[in-house]
Amino acid sequence: MATTIAPVQIHRSVQEFLSRPRKLLIGGQWVDAKSGKTFATYNPATGEVLAQVAEGDRAEIDKAVAAARKAFESGPWPDMSPAERGRLLWKLSDLIEQHHEELAELETLDNGKPLLFSRIVDVPTAVDVFRYMAGWATKIEGTTIPISAPHAKYFAYTLREPVGVVGQIIPWNFPLIMAAWKLAPALAVGCTCVLKPAEQTPLTALRLGELIQEAGFPDGVVNIVAGFGETAGAALASHPDVDKIAFTGSTEVGRLIANAATGNLKKVSLELGGKSPNVVFADADLNAAIPGSASAIFFNQGQICTAGSRLFVHKSIFDKVVDGVAEESKKFQVGPGMNESTNLGPLVSKAQLARVCGYLDSGAKEGAKTIVGGHRIGNTGYFVEPTILVGVKPHMKVVREEIFGPVVTAIPFNDPDEVVAFANDTIYGLASAVWTRDISKAHRMAAKLRTGTVWINCYNVFDPALPFGGYKQSGWGREMGHAALELYTESKSVCAQL
Repeated sequence: MATTIAPVQIHRSVQEFLSRPRKLLIGGQWVDAKSGKTFATYNPATGEVLAQVAEGDRAEIDKAVAAARKAFESGPWPDMSPAERGRLLWKLSDLIEQHHEELAELETLDNGKPLLFSRIVDVPTAVDVFRYMAGWATKIEGTTIPISAPHAKYFAYTLREPVGVVGQIIPWNFPLIMAAWKLAPALAVGCTCVLKPAEQTPLTALRLGELIQEAGFPDGVVNIVAGFGETAGAALASHPDVDKIAFTGSTEVGRLIANAATGNLKKVSLELGGKSPNVVFADADLNAAIPGSASAIFFNQGQICTAGSRLFVHKSIFDKVVDGVAEESKKFQVGPGMNESTNLGPLVSKAQLARVCGYLDSGAKEGAKTIVGGHRIGNTGYFVEPTILVGVKPHMKVVREEIFGPVVTAIPFNDPDEVVAFANDTIYGLASAVWTRDISKAHRMAAKLRTGTVWINCYNVFDPALPFGGYKQSGWGREMGHAALELYTESKSVCAQL
């Protein structure tokens, strides 16, 4: 691997955005925190402060929820037609597209990911999600139901109605995409929202708030409160006037969210962690499987819940595949995300760096062998080498726990039944992949793997129309596609005697 050079010039609008203290969007107004507190967001490539952001707390969550409740029950939003909601979402997608470069740079500076990927993945995906959900706004339908109740004739039907005020807590690994995943379906069906971005990466959410206002959404329909999970996030999850909480993040925090939501039994959807098995059979096309397996774990520095962090390879090709993935890892250009040629950036924070390095130390102590990588890079920024571990045992922490970094454990297997047992031996069930030329084998494996998504001869393929979510402790519910609309609507039965 190599360290890249040639950084791009930061867009003038980005410089201007970063130069001003960032406020909170509550009830259509940009406000400071009542406490006057701010917190810093950092550039992961340098460890330097990017901007100061108002630190929301329970007081700001209370105000934001009140604003969302008011907007849900009165004013223009509840009287707006589905077509009008769809047009607003489409206008917002146009504005995101118009500010493509600015948003890409903000995402890279705040998160650390390569600008290349912010440009071709993060911003275009956000645009696509808002446009896709804009189309659903006019297609929220109920059904008529023939019933057989005695003594009279009845006309019975169902309605799909917005659940109400929604609290949404998003992670730091794909900040803009996750904001789109949460906001777009909720707004399409007519909910109002309080969004709390991750404290590590609040900037694109706050810029998105400005674009939401520019698009013409009524005041209070979308509120954005930056702050910390244990304060603002906890207040939002437990708030008695929030009808639903949607969270993406770690399984550990997901449990806390679920517990906090029991106060008023608010509806909960959770997209949580993963320890995804990536299975390469002896008959796989290795020209696709090897680079695909490298991308599965090293994309976004391994900071993705679907990361193919357990690589299962048939014994007959184990050495060839592992060596191939090791060679692929050496091709990555490691450096600051703003460098044009970087395709592997830093981890998001000092805390995440310590977490990943802690797992590397744990693997070494428990007897894992490092084929490539295994160390921090330099002393500036939060860079870690792409790492492959072999000789691992099922009880090891690097095999059992989600690392959320560019670290993969490679494990040989003999037969399909064996690898199914290995793959399913985890508390998680978010995603998996199978590489084989035998399409029957591929579909048999897909049926046996206990994961919400199975990729066949590909990895990390997402689409706004494709439902996404996990089995077991990888979460509750499905995001994207028609399934996402169910997260944000209630079903009402109406029965009239004729």
